[in-house]
Amino acid sequence: MSCDSASDRFTIEACKETEMLNYLIERFDSVGMEERKAPKMCSQPNVSQLLSNIRSQCISHVALVLQGALTQPRSPLQQSLLVPYMLCRNLPYGFIQELVRITHQEEEVFKQIFIPILRGLALAVKECSFDSDNFKFPLMALAELCEIKFGKTHPVCNLATSLPLWCPKPLSPGCGREIQRLSYLGAFFGLSVFAEDDIKVGDKYFSGPAITMENTRVVSQSLQHYLESARGDLFKVLHNILLNGETRELALNYMAALVNYNVKKAQMQTDDKLVSTDGFMLNFLWVLQQLSMKIKLDTVDPYYIFHPRCRLGVSLEETRLKATMEELKSWMAELHEDPSKFSEPKFPTECFFLTLHTHHLSILPCCRRYIRRLRAIRELNRTVEELKNSESQWKDSPLASRHREMLKRCKTQLKKLVRAKACADVGLLDENLLRRSLQFYSTVIQLILRMVDPAYPNITLPLNPEIPKSFAALPEFYVEDVAEFLLFVVQYSPQVLYEPCVQDVVTFLVVFICSQHYIRNPYLIAKLVEVLFVTNPAVQPRTQRFSEMMENHPLSIKHLVPALMKFYTDVEHTGATSEFYDKFTIRYHISTIFKSLWQNIAHHGTFMEEFNSGKQFVRYINMLINDTT
Repeated sequence: MSCDSASDRFTIEACKETEMLNYLIERFDSVGMEERKAPKMCSQPNVSQLLSNIRSQCISHVALVLQGALTQPRSPLQQSLLVPYMLCRNLPYGFIQELVRITHQEEEVFKQIFIPILRGLALAVKECSFDSDNFKFPLMALAELCEIKFGKTHPVCNLATSLPLWCPKPLSPGCGREIQRLSYLGAFFGLSVFAEDDIKVGDKYFSGPAITMENTRVVSQSLQHYLESARGDLFKVLHNILLNGETRELALNYMAALVNYNVKKAQMQTDDKLVSTDGFMLNFLWVLQQLSMKIKLDTVDPYYIFHPRCRLGVSLEETRLKATMEELKSWMAELHEDPSKFSEPKFPTECFFLTLHTHHLSILPCCRRYIRRLRAIRELNRTVEELKNSESQWKDSPLASRHREMLKRCKTQLKKLVRAKACADVGLLDENLLRRSLQFYSTVIQLILRMVDPAYPNITLPLNPEIPKSFAALPEFYVEDVAEFLLFVVQYSPQVLYEPCVQDVVTFLVVFICSQHYIRNPYLIAKLVEVLFVTNPAVQPRTQRFSEMMENHPLSIKHLVPALMKFYTDVEHTGATSEFYDKFTIRYHISTIFKSLWQNIAHHGTFMEEFNSGKQFVRYINMLINDTT
């Protein structure tokens, strides 16, 4: 029994125990062969019982061999002799299930056999990368182990969550990176295509002169297929741990820890060494998206983040949509006076909010990094071009060697960045991932719209002047993330917008642009306006349908023009030090939207109404003239 892989983890150790295992595995396999050869004879009770006994005897002896009872005791730190067989897929059907069945009731024996197996799989996956398909073997092995159940119990899930490093407590400020490096599942979730996480992928697939657009496309599809495969197994693992009643709480604690320990990923300036990698977080996000896919919004408690038993650490200092810190503290104190107001947090609620916060810490930081990288590539390209174009001026000067060195350094850096961008295209510009994110954000939108108007989807404007406290106290990023994600998608993957859920997105944009008093931060309204601007066909022709949906939305026809005029005038004073410069960008966006709206006959009536009797029109025209003179 051998495996093609050169990795030591896949190599079956040559020793006495292996000889015994080989014999026992072959005998176990021969039972199955007999059953296939003579199914009628093997179905007779006596023969069936005999074969079952042979299987049990084989497994019992395998258990003894793995414990070292027939030779010498094996250290728990030694890799299990069975791991290479599992990685090479060399074990007969039903072998591992039978081993679990026979040993799981004796706790010590079960631990002695399966802890080294679990450790061996984790060590194996740490050595794997997407530069080959070896990564799938440890993942498949773990997924299969976690799927084994007897009655309602998943023994391997129980064992995995009982490991000391299932969810280790942080020991340093770098708790995000710690939990990735040290936790048991961290190694499995750590598989990544991003160049920052794993240089091997870029070196293998995106380097060399033979890389063409077509090659890149094919390689990207292949790597995305790898990612889907790995994430599918990760989902199976976590899903089974959650299905297992005894381990659900521990699984949720681990998931919450991944979110809470990585809150720094949301910062504009993050020390990457202190947080989990982008690949890790996107893998975790994918699994959460799958888990939350079937959640019905009616089962989600919008008050969860204010719940005394909320697993998510939402800081009181987190900027809220409308409430000030004093208002928030006062309302929270009022809420917590009567704990009976809170219902017991259910899994759908916890999963929904975990997914929402994970989007904030995974896909959005990735989008920002992607944009920064593109900017760096543009700047380096410009520098290289300038140096090349001015070569005739400096080649004979005393600074020639310095310029050549700089040119060489820029080209090397540019090559690295282009390679990193190609890897990021695979990991981030994955249409399936972006579509799922958009679908999830549409459910977030529905939840928020229900909070501001319980009559949703039959929402009416203007909204209730009394802002619901539960909405006012929501973290600002719940709305900002939607806008930021839309801005990214429109620019880099506009085809994703053609989804049924986009109708909710349009309603959301119109409602909050037309209800500016619901949001304290004018720059958040400006971001929503920017989404309308970038989806304008004059800016992005590929989003014409989205723009038409927005223009023809029933609420938009009556309320959008006055709201935009009001905002045009209100941005004169935003309270920020950069307000003088900011207002011109925002007003340019609004002007472009107005041009487009004016071409739509449905909006003419609203424009004329504003011209004749609107409160905002005179101020709007006044400022428009001021800006153009």
